[in-house]
Amino acid sequence: MKLRFRDATLDDVGTIAALQNAAAGALTERFGAGHWSSLVTERGAALSQRHARVRLGSSGKRVLTVVRLATKKPWAIDISYFTPVKLPLYLTGMAVSVAHQGQGLGRLALEDACAVARWWPADAIRLDAYGAPAGAGDFYLKCGFKERGRVVYRADPLIYYELLLE
Repeated sequence: MKLRFRDATLDDVGTIAALQNAAAGALTERFGAGHWSSLVTERGAALSQRHARVRLGSSGKRVLTVVRLATKKPWAIDISYFTPVKLPLYLTGMAVSVAHQGQGLGRLALEDACAVARWWPADAIRLDAYGAPAGAGDFYLKCGFKERGRVVYRADPLIYYELLLE
């Protein structure tokens, strides 16, 4: 399946919230309740666009992926674990339509995020993933990210990942 990528607008907040909430619900159903169970409001989806570049992947009129890239470091990330670079971007959220998971759309969304980051121009993409069965660490490793550290933040195990851009 091919996706067309674009920046989100405020007109997309309902779609973004629905996609993220469906993904959170599927993770909760599969792995039980956790931080991944948090739901997003339309207001929250709108606020995220003020602090990040939100990219949508669509097939026809259906939005199937959402990715958030930000220049501001998330609170749970300790930069001492990462390669020193001039401008890192932080992947602060990603979701794929539940009905389309496992079809390579997440990889396509990350490829688009890397293209955007290179254009920015950024030197690296950093993220944290839950060090739990609901975490997506294996997915990020398959997409070329390198593990940079394991920490516990507020009783939650996290794994840091980084992709250096060339």
